[in-house]
Amino acid sequence: MLKRFLFLLPVLLMGCIKVPEGVRVVDGFELERYLGSWYEIARIENSFEKGFTSVVATYSRDDDGSVKVLNKGYDMEDGEWKETRGKAKFVGDPSQGELKVSFFGPFYSSYNIVDLDRENYSWAIVCGYKKSLFWILGREPEMDSALYEQLVQRAADLGFDTTALVRQEPLLSE
Repeated sequence: MLKRFLFLLPVLLMGCIKVPEGVRVVDGFELERYLGSWYEIARIENSFEKGFTSVVATYSRDDDGSVKVLNKGYDMEDGEWKETRGKAKFVGDPSQGELKVSFFGPFYSSYNIVDLDRENYSWAIVCGYKKSLFWILGREPEMDSALYEQLVQRAADLGFDTTALVRQEPLLSE
């Protein structure tokens, strides 16, 4: 339980809802197409996922109109799967990829979709309220190397420190 709390603590303390300077969220966003599972392909290491691999985020509609969030990953240090549940809501216009996510009570942090495969919703580039909170997500556990390199370049063009990216290992099975 303590490990789980420590996993969530930085998210709780962030509490910032904003888009980093020089970055814009996608427009024309369609939540229904975004729902489902997203595999973490790469991230800039952060304190609440440190030592985690095979991270998967699953989004679904909640009865109250918000989005249910289930994050699951394998904690390499403890040698076990961990999960945390939360909810997300749009910050403003639902056609904009700017959401806020909470894993504990009234504390929210930014979830900004800054680039997206508009045709198939097969990949996304996401950041938090600051540029050091960054993820490349895909609908499949592994991503074609050429596409991955294109997304890394796109992230660099947006001002993210791509030298700090940690590419995830192939998905572990439960």
